[in-house]
Amino acid sequence: MIIEILPLLMFLVLAALLFTGFPVAFVLGGVGLAFWLLAVALGIENPLSFFLVVGRIFGGVVNNLTLVAIPMFIFMGTLLEKSGVARDLLSALQVLTRRIPGGLALSVTLIGVVMAATTGIIGASVVMMTVLALPVMIDRGYDKALASGTIAASGTLGILVPPSIMLVVMADLLSTSVGGLFMAALLPGLLLSTLYLLWIIARTAISPQLAPALPKSEGPRSLLALSGLMIRSFLPPVLLIALVLGSIFGGYATPTEASGIGAAGALVLALLRKNFRWKTFLESLDQSTLTSAMLFGIFVGATAFSYVFALLGGHDLIIGFVDSLDVGPWGILFVLMAIVFFLGFFFDWIEITLIVLPVFAPVIKALDFAGHVPFPELTITWFAVLVAVNLQTSFLTPPFGFALFYLKGVAPGSVRIQHIYKGVIPFIILQILALGAVMAWPDIALWLPSRMQ
Repeated sequence: MIIEILPLLMFLVLAALLFTGFPVAFVLGGVGLAFWLLAVALGIENPLSFFLVVGRIFGGVVNNLTLVAIPMFIFMGTLLEKSGVARDLLSALQVLTRRIPGGLALSVTLIGVVMAATTGIIGASVVMMTVLALPVMIDRGYDKALASGTIAASGTLGILVPPSIMLVVMADLLSTSVGGLFMAALLPGLLLSTLYLLWIIARTAISPQLAPALPKSEGPRSLLALSGLMIRSFLPPVLLIALVLGSIFGGYATPTEASGIGAAGALVLALLRKNFRWKTFLESLDQSTLTSAMLFGIFVGATAFSYVFALLGGHDLIIGFVDSLDVGPWGILFVLMAIVFFLGFFFDWIEITLIVLPVFAPVIKALDFAGHVPFPELTITWFAVLVAVNLQTSFLTPPFGFALFYLKGVAPGSVRIQHIYKGVIPFIILQILALGAVMAWPDIALWLPSRMQ
């Protein structure tokens, strides 16, 4: 009996320790090591199986060239933020939308899309937009809930819109193509961004006092000045994004190679700025290194945990539990989505992805959706996109929505946590609607990769 419930005990112990605030990497690796030692003591495992875990870590993480893209994309986004390129882009978008009620909120959403296409660092995106945009929005008379909700939701687009760090991790865990997953997530990411924009337009059209338009006197006075602003602040980062994504989708570069192109392009844009300093470059390197080290530490711990979980028969336990539900493929899919959504209230995407995907993937591969998925060979890609859309909510749902913490940490004192919670509710609903749309119409995710193939 003890042997059969060991995998379940692993999850319970992991959940309990994650709430202690101890570093996630050490919790994952420590729980895996502890239960391996327990299995050896009970005679379930051979002591030599420890070297299998080491081999899995080396082969799956240390020696994985695909994961090289992660530090490159992190450096790319950090450099754009530190050098002021992203700040100038936000200013340009404000000018373009200044005549529209809610134009500043629309600009924040658009800059969120751009930042999402340059980096998957949610903390950097949310903090940057909060510092740059929230005080301005409040000074312009914006409703605090609408302003804070827009910033928090737009900043989370980085885990869905490619090139995304999370998609790189997912592709590695599911043994699928990174480029294919990028293509599959592009349209759902744009769909979610469009829903954000439509909601802001509709909300401010009904209640214009929530988001007053900028005065006509602000911004460039002539077409020549406006053209100069667009050429200087808008076109460079947009061209960089087009270069990175175009090289991947066109088949000219792998995601790993494209990440190097993006990092080099961001460095060129930063060097072209007059106020760029050596100190800024070192700060970007320092932040990128710390973020990458944190992520790879979690990868190592999660690899050890998942491998020990599999050694103890955890996958068989999960598959047996799902089969016992007897709710059919759609019922199982809804249950899995509900589990991911529930976990999002308490854990970050890193823990959820690295723990849940290796367990759920065998279940999904065994399901038959009776022709609902037009390309059965891409079912696992469709499932990955569903999880990615679902995980958007993990940044916004209290009590542990990390985007809420990032925003509150740098927001003006007049913005209370109640404003933030109230502001994110409509965007959480929009995320659930986007999840339902991709679930009902798989072509939203699968049309582009199927055409490219």
